[in-house]
Amino acid sequence: MGGAVTAERLSIFPLPGALLFPGLQLPLHIFEPRYRAMVSDALARDRRIAMIQPQTAEEGAPLFRMGCVGKIVDVEAMEDGRYNIVLEGLSRFRILRELEVKTPFRQVEAELIDEPDDLLSAIERAGFELEARTFATAQGYSVDWDSVGRLDDAALINGVSQIAPFDIAAKQALLEAPDLRSRCELLIQLMQFFGRRDRDDGKVTLQ
Repeated sequence: MGGAVTAERLSIFPLPGALLFPGLQLPLHIFEPRYRAMVSDALARDRRIAMIQPQTAEEGAPLFRMGCVGKIVDVEAMEDGRYNIVLEGLSRFRILRELEVKTPFRQVEAELIDEPDDLLSAIERAGFELEARTFATAQGYSVDWDSVGRLDDAALINGVSQIAPFDIAAKQALLEAPDLRSRCELLIQLMQFFGRRDRDDGKVTLQ
């Protein structure tokens, strides 16, 4: 498991249910004035925006401690001031403190997390793919399994974590998993738990 390598000042985009992982991409439609200002500021500086989940949906809600910094790799600026952007994940981060700022968007001081370079064993990979097939079939998802088989371990596990239909707490737990193997094990547990739930009952919860 890696440790923090440096401290950074980050502009944050608190969005419930939206996860970003290093190496993956997240498309976003930016329409609120404060976040349009944040994108404009990021484009004028280092193109970085930090994604993090608030603990509740209320305005100014407390934040979870861990998120992921992304770099704007594609941007479409519209005439009315809105943006369509694509963020590519750079590094997870852990909040040290929220800063007092005059900008309309929130900012934090955070430590970046050095990602461990780990792989799954062949047995772990096969077990995950089997569980994912069972889950996808039960939920009625159409999946190109040939393409899935060509993904490396990190792209597969993090990709499923990013798009999985779990609740805020479950998705946060996936983001905070210390390494790929732990995240894989948690994903399997969540898929098994969710698969046992009544399909009309909505999203899974860790509670």
